[in-house]
Amino acid sequence: MFTRLKFFFSVVMALCFFTQPSFAKVNIFACEPEWGALAQEIGGDKVAVTTATTALQDPHQIQARPSLIAAVRRADLVFCTGAELEIGWLPMILEKASNPAVLPGQNGYLMAADYAKLLEVPTRLDRADGDVHAQGNPHIQLNPHHYLPLANALVERLTQLDNTNAAVYQTRYQQFVKQWQQNIARWENLAKPLHQMAIVVNHDNWSYLNEWLQLKQITTLEPKPGIPPSTAYLERILTLVKQQPAKAIIYASYESPNAAQWLSQKTAIPVLQLPFTVGGNAQANSLAGLFEDTIQQLLAVNHAAQ
Repeated sequence: MFTRLKFFFSVVMALCFFTQPSFAKVNIFACEPEWGALAQEIGGDKVAVTTATTALQDPHQIQARPSLIAAVRRADLVFCTGAELEIGWLPMILEKASNPAVLPGQNGYLMAADYAKLLEVPTRLDRADGDVHAQGNPHIQLNPHHYLPLANALVERLTQLDNTNAAVYQTRYQQFVKQWQQNIARWENLAKPLHQMAIVVNHDNWSYLNEWLQLKQITTLEPKPGIPPSTAYLERILTLVKQQPAKAIIYASYESPNAAQWLSQKTAIPVLQLPFTVGGNAQANSLAGLFEDTIQQLLAVNHAAQ
């Protein structure tokens, strides 16, 4: 009897040992909130997501903190924007983390910009032009169409990293695509009144939203990308806006509102703080909420101006 119990116990322990990896979650290090949210949508409870930045942080300028290095060290997948958005901090973190599985070229390295057609690719590179990205404008998260091919790439990577849960990822992906396509159709119908709505932006990071909603960007409050405006420059902007009236002055949650508020006081053009990414305000607490809140804020201002 004792021998049989001992044998049974040994078999149970062996089964526990060999099946334990199936319970391990895929660790995902997402550089920005939008990619963390998408990873959670597709991965569900099979993934553990660490997001490096919040909506209140400039994704260009992040410190390579020990906690971020530790997160990349244990990551199975690094999921970021790419196109040089994180060039000031991600390469340093990757080097210090010493995790070969998440280096460029590996299955554990996924850059969202690789799955989108980038706008504003510069014809020349000169530091005198400000913080210009050589590969083009990296802020692709503001066009919802970009999430469809990216979600497909993500489910392929998750399947490669965790084939045991391939069916779960595929099911969640199909559900996401169906709902997302319905969302896009509804948003585009809702946003028809915004076509050619004239706007002024703080930083040139709204290009993909402009393209999608057919907004008309009059100018930016920065003379060059990343360069704060001088009083003389803002006076020139004031003259321009008097000649070409705008309906809104837009800035992101992580940006200073000072220049936008100055121009608003001079012109009575309303200022809009749009979320820019997931978590940018209380309403934009999901991917769908990001676009829903952005459109509703624009519609409200556009309607008030009529």
